[in-house]
Amino acid sequence: MEAISIGLLGLGTVGSGVVKIIKNHQDKLIHQVGCPVVIKKILVQDVHKSRPVYVDPNSLTSNPEDILFDQDIDVVIEVMGGVGKTKDYLITALRQGKHVVTANKDLMALHGSELLTVASEYGCDLYYEASVAGGIPILRGLVDGLASDRITQMMGIVNGTTNYILTKMSDEGRSYEEVLKEAQELGFAEADPTSDVEGLDAARKMTILATLGFSMHIDLEDVKVSGISSVTEEDLRYGKQLGYTMKLIGFAHREGEKVEVSVAPTFLSNNHPLASVQNEYNAVYVYGEAVGETMFYGPGAGSLPTATSIVSDLVGVIKNFRLGVNGRSAVTPQYPKRLKEDQEKFSKYFLRIHVQDEVGVFADITTIFAKYGVSFEKILQLPIKKNETSEIVLVTHKASLTNYDQILVELNDLAAVKEIKSAYRVVRKSL
Repeated sequence: MEAISIGLLGLGTVGSGVVKIIKNHQDKLIHQVGCPVVIKKILVQDVHKSRPVYVDPNSLTSNPEDILFDQDIDVVIEVMGGVGKTKDYLITALRQGKHVVTANKDLMALHGSELLTVASEYGCDLYYEASVAGGIPILRGLVDGLASDRITQMMGIVNGTTNYILTKMSDEGRSYEEVLKEAQELGFAEADPTSDVEGLDAARKMTILATLGFSMHIDLEDVKVSGISSVTEEDLRYGKQLGYTMKLIGFAHREGEKVEVSVAPTFLSNNHPLASVQNEYNAVYVYGEAVGETMFYGPGAGSLPTATSIVSDLVGVIKNFRLGVNGRSAVTPQYPKRLKEDQEKFSKYFLRIHVQDEVGVFADITTIFAKYGVSFEKILQLPIKKNETSEIVLVTHKASLTNYDQILVELNDLAAVKEIKSAYRVVRKSL
């Protein structure tokens, strides 16, 4: 076969990794696909900028049309990020008959269905393994490795920034603000970390995972999201005392025909497989009716790990090309979207409450929980010297989200309750 010609949109951290792998692993690629793989054109903002990887200056362009309308380019690899303009570029590429590989989680979470439809209409492949967990082949695992199973649950640490912050806070007893600053200095967190720390990045990835894992079209607005910016050292210390580890967890749970998807800081029992995932690493725990429990673990970001997933997708596209089956791999969702109501969502909860240190307060609190049929699994009560206040730490048995929310309302209305300091979901082994 003649060489496969690539157009690369973007030459930042991940784009540089793609260039390195294609250059350095050329013999492996030729063995896999039976032909050379050549990057013909690379879209950049500044063609004169110095770069961490050498590329032929003649291959650089600031004009996207040099790639999108070049009939010799077979595959477009998108690593430039963004949504609006990037979506237009990829739709144009697909309509020109070019296959697309992307690492763009934002784009796929928001417009994946539309892009996949266009790809199918024009007989093109659209692969996006690197959009969820960097170098971890979780999407391929769901679509191919677990294709015969029925997935009922996925739990994931799918954001390395938040996992790094929570690991350092827990291990070193440092504040959120201090660790965030360090993460920014080390390059693990962006200058504006909002998307990571408030759970938005993880929510986009869980949207993609849930859509594939449950074969049901899930929209980003279907994901209930909260982040880690309010997590304190005290929360983590009490969690340790009770046998828990804090992680920002993406949940996707199917029960019967209904699903729920959420992202929230969560206390995991220390024996949960995800509790041992440290620093910037990612992991996704998957439960299938036939296979049982599996876990995918590895680096969730970084130049070469992410580029590895991208080039693996590229190999898949080229193999399809050789077999003449491009554009036939996308499978439309099998089931109509059906989301759980709040009264159908059950979990255990951790609550830390400051109350007046006086007789009868705990009885008033237990009365509220009893009213909604919620009992306690663990209780700690500690005096706070100043202001004659006590701190009560509770871990409940399972409660519906509807009842839990109402309990919070009534606790806040109780005169003896000064403040609900924190409230988190608790998971032992499975939902």
